[in-house]
Amino acid sequence: MSLILELPDRLLAKLREISESRGIPVEELILESLYKYLNILDRNTRVEMHLKLCDKYLREAEGLLSRREYTQTSGKLWAAVTQIVIAVASKRDLMLDTHTKLWEFIAKLRAELNDPELGRLWSSANALHRNSYEAQIPPELVKDYAQDVIKLIEKLRKLA
Repeated sequence: MSLILELPDRLLAKLREISESRGIPVEELILESLYKYLNILDRNTRVEMHLKLCDKYLREAEGLLSRREYTQTSGKLWAAVTQIVIAVASKRDLMLDTHTKLWEFIAKLRAELNDPELGRLWSSANALHRNSYEAQIPPELVKDYAQDVIKLIEKLRKLA
């Protein structure tokens, strides 16, 4: 189910401020807040939330890529891949609330699965994250890295 909310400017500004300070999308902050308020904090609900956000950002990235909006595509792909990583961690009752913890968890999965490709694919995702701020990657590389992110999401979805 989808829901569109019209939020007062002050509330939206505060949500953006908090989400930026935590390095998470506004949608994730709102959902987390609702879950806490309603006392729905079980593992399965958290996993489902992050999977749905991953799918949402992936769809948005596909639309942006088709419109050749490469910087915004980069940001949405980063958002999608972080959500799938957090979903896998949530399934293990782990909280990944910093970039360092994301990197450490990817390294842990790489070792557990004996899959060196995870690190390489994650590095492509991280390059897109940086590109979402600096707009320095040429379009053909954004497209290549997008395929890497999709492959990483497919691998991680099996673990979520």
